[in-house]
Amino acid sequence: MKRQFADNELDTSLSRVDGNEKVSGAATYSAEYAVPGLVHAVLVTSNIAKGSITAIESREAETAPGVLAVISHLNAPAVPGWPALKQPAERAPVGTAFRVFYDAFIYFDGQPVAMVVADTQERAIHAAALVRVTYQQETHQTHFERNVKSAGIPQNVQRSKNSPFQDYGRGDADAIAEAEVRIEAEYTIPTQHHQPLEPHAIIAVWEANDKLTVYDKNQGVKSAQGQLAQAFKLPRDNVQVVSKYIGGAFGSGIRVWPHTIAAVMAAKQVKRPVKLVLGRDQMFTSVGYRPYTAQKLRIGASKDGRLHAMVHEGTGQTSMYEEHLERTVLATRAMYTCPNVSTRYRLLPLDVNTPTWMRGPGDATGMFALESAMDELAFALKMDPLEFRLKNYAETDPERNLPWSAKSLRECYKLGAEKFGWENRQIEPASIRRKGMLVGYGMASSLYGFHRHPSKARAVMRADGSVTVQSATMDIGPGTGTAMTRIAAKVLGLNAKKVKFELGHSNLPDAPGQNGSATIPSVGSAVHVACEALKSKLIALAVKMSEAGKSGGQVVVTDGQGVRNGRVFGSGADDEGVSFADILKYHKLNELEATEESKPGPERDQYSMFSFGCHFVEVHVNPLTGEVRVVRVVTCADVGAIINYKTARSQSIGGVVGGIGMALMEHSEMDHRFGRYVTTDFASYHIPVHADIPPIEVYYVDKPDVHVNPMGSKGLGEIAIVGVAGAVANAVFNATGKRIRTLPITPDKLI
Repeated sequence: MKRQFADNELDTSLSRVDGNEKVSGAATYSAEYAVPGLVHAVLVTSNIAKGSITAIESREAETAPGVLAVISHLNAPAVPGWPALKQPAERAPVGTAFRVFYDAFIYFDGQPVAMVVADTQERAIHAAALVRVTYQQETHQTHFERNVKSAGIPQNVQRSKNSPFQDYGRGDADAIAEAEVRIEAEYTIPTQHHQPLEPHAIIAVWEANDKLTVYDKNQGVKSAQGQLAQAFKLPRDNVQVVSKYIGGAFGSGIRVWPHTIAAVMAAKQVKRPVKLVLGRDQMFTSVGYRPYTAQKLRIGASKDGRLHAMVHEGTGQTSMYEEHLERTVLATRAMYTCPNVSTRYRLLPLDVNTPTWMRGPGDATGMFALESAMDELAFALKMDPLEFRLKNYAETDPERNLPWSAKSLRECYKLGAEKFGWENRQIEPASIRRKGMLVGYGMASSLYGFHRHPSKARAVMRADGSVTVQSATMDIGPGTGTAMTRIAAKVLGLNAKKVKFELGHSNLPDAPGQNGSATIPSVGSAVHVACEALKSKLIALAVKMSEAGKSGGQVVVTDGQGVRNGRVFGSGADDEGVSFADILKYHKLNELEATEESKPGPERDQYSMFSFGCHFVEVHVNPLTGEVRVVRVVTCADVGAIINYKTARSQSIGGVVGGIGMALMEHSEMDHRFGRYVTTDFASYHIPVHADIPPIEVYYVDKPDVHVNPMGSKGLGEIAIVGVAGAVANAVFNATGKRIRTLPITPDKLI
C-alpha cells in the first residue's frame, strides 16, 4: 500500500512526547545540570599543525583570580587504561586514538595543549588567554589534492581479508573498454562539519569510592560508559553517563572525544565537578567531520541503456594517527544490475584531526558520485534518467547474490515521479525558463544498509494501569521517545498518554548508540518484545482471575485473547474484559515487569537488507549571478513499516535539508599555509536556514519487511540525506548544461 501524509494520518500520529519540555525550556541539556561546587574548564589549543611543544609558561594563568589548575602534558593525571606505547618519546603509531595531554607532540592545528580550570567561565576564559606555549614547528601536510598520490590501502584492510573495504571485482575489470557508450568523471566532496546548534559539552563529577558521573552530549551512553570505565580502570557500574536531551549531533557524538577525557581528568585533579563547553571554533577541530573525498567513476552501457561495466575508485582523508574508513564505494556494488563492477578504496593520512561518521556516512558521499555519473551516462545515451535507472533495476542483490528482504524502490520511483510531475522534464538542458530563471529537474536514488544490534528493554506496568518502558538508547533529534511510546502503546492496547519512555542513562537496559539508522530496528524490537511479554503476563493473570471467580462484581475474561483500551478481553461476545489496574489490584501487585532482549538471527545470511528511496528536485538558477535555489522537493522512501508518520516525516525533511546544505553551501575551508580552518563560525560556515528550504513533499511505500524484525520496520534517518546532493547537482545540469562535480555548487562555478 502506498501512503502519503493525509491529514487524518498526521492527526493520528503522536506529537513529540518531549516537545513541551523542549519548547518551554524545561529540558536539561548536558551543560545545564545544576551540580553543587561546579567549576569551569577552558581548553588552550595549538596554533601549529605539526611539531612539538618546547615550553608552556602558565604561571600568570595559575595566579589569575579564581584559577584552580592549569593542566597540560606536564602535570596531567594519568589515564591508567591507555596501553603503554613508545610515547612520549615517539609519535603515536597509526591506529592510536588521540591522547589528550599525553605528550608534547602536535598532530593538528587546534589540538588541546592545556586546560585552565577556574571558579567561573569568564575567569577560565581569561586565564586560558594568559597561557603561553612555545613550539618546535615541523612542515605539515594538509592539502588533499597535493598529497593524494600518497594515499594507500588502509592498515585495517591489510590486516583483514574479510574487510568490505578490500578491492572488489565481479566479472571483467577491463570490460569498461568494451562499453558502447561510456563516461569517465571525477567527483569531489570537501570537508564538511556536523555543526549541530548545541555545541558539545560535558560535566564530570567524581564521587567517593571512585565513582564517576558524566553528563555528556553523546550518542551512546552505554558505549561511553564502557570507554570511560576502560580508560580510568573503573568497574563499569562505577561509571554513569547521562545524556537525556541532545540538541542535534548527526554523528558527532558517536565516540568519546578528547575533551570528554580532559574534563574527567580535570575533575579528578581539582576534586570538584567540572564543566567544559566547546566553543563554536573548537567544533571544527574536536568532534570529527565528513572527510574530504575524491572519487573517480567510469561507467559504460550498451546503446539500449543496459549497464555493462562500472569502475568506482574513492580516496578519503584521515589523520596521521588514526584510520577512519567510510562506505564510499560500497553502494556501487549493490545499487544496479551490472555484470562487471570494480571498486577500490584508499586512505590519505594528513596532519588533521580524525574524521568521523556524518549523517549518511560513506553512502551520502558515494551516492553523490554514482548518481551524478548515472545522470551523465543517461544524457550521453539520450535517455530519461529515471528510465535508465529502471532499465538497470536490481531485482536481487548483485553483490551478495541474495534476495532482498524487501524492496519497493520501483514503487518509490513511480510515486515520486507522479507527485513531482517528472513527465514535464525536458531532456535538453536550459530548455525551460520561468520569470527569467533557468529551471532544472533532477532525481537520484538512495540506499542505506540495514543494521540491527542486540538490545534490551524493560516494561513496567504500574498499579494505575500506566506503563513505563526503559532502554539506554538516545535521541539526537529524530523523536526516539515518541516512536518507542507508539510501539509500546500499540502492543499493549493503551492510550499513548499512559506510556512513558525513559532513555539517555547508562543504568537502563543495554542498547546500542544512536547511529546507522539502527535505533528503531534494534531498540524498537526490544520494546516490542518486552511489551509482548508484559501483555502475556497480564493475560495470564486475567485468566487466573477468571478461574478464581468474579471479584467484587468485576466481570472478567473466561480466556485471554487480547488487549485494547487498557483492558484484557476474551473471545466471548459478551466478554466485558478487565482493566489492567484491576488485574494488578486483584493479585495484590504494585507493579508488573517484563525485561526482554531482542537480537538479529540468521536472516542476515539469508537476505540482503537495505532501505531504499529516491528524491526529485526542481531548481531555479539565475543566469546572471549563478545563484541556485531549490524550489521544490519530492522524496519517497521504502523503509518498511512506518512507526509514527509525524516524526518520520520530520526525519525525511531534515535529511533533505542536510542534503541541500551538502550540495549548495557546506565547505570547511582551510588555509593550508597554516593547516588551519578559516571557517570557525556560522558566519563563515554556511548551513541552510528557513529561507533556503522549499516545500518538501514526503511519501512512503508503507510495506512491512517481515524478515528484518518483529515490526517490519527499517532505518530512515540516514537514507533521508543519501542521494539528495546528487539530485540537486543533476537538476543544476538540467537547468544550465553545466556539470558541477565538486561540491558545493556555488555561483562562481556556474558563471
